[in-house]
Amino acid sequence: MLEGFKKFIMRGSVLDLAVGVIIGGAFGTIVNSLVADILNPLIGMIFGAPDFSAIRLGALNIGQFLNAVVAFVMVAFALYFFVVTPMNRLQELARKNETPTAPPAPPEDIVLLREIRDALKK
Repeated sequence: MLEGFKKFIMRGSVLDLAVGVIIGGAFGTIVNSLVADILNPLIGMIFGAPDFSAIRLGALNIGQFLNAVVAFVMVAFALYFFVVTPMNRLQELARKNETPTAPPAPPEDIVLLREIRDALKK
């Protein structure tokens, strides 16, 4: 039983997932800092501080929900425009700089079938 557990833990996908979760958590603090320390002050200077916490609908605190939605949209905006778009451009540039390779030769049976086809055409 322990041998099976050891195999499970040492699989590449489990280790990749663990690294992804740890890096994701650390990267999340960077994105949150970008939003809280750079984007929020910029928006505050232009439009005033966005705060909907006073909005209530009876016992429902709709304002807190709206604040959470606005914060999510700002994080998604920052992540897309400051991380995803530049990374896509870098990958596109890397693909352009790659030298194209010749396609692999077709398998022997395909070559033989093509020869038979060409012979039948004649």
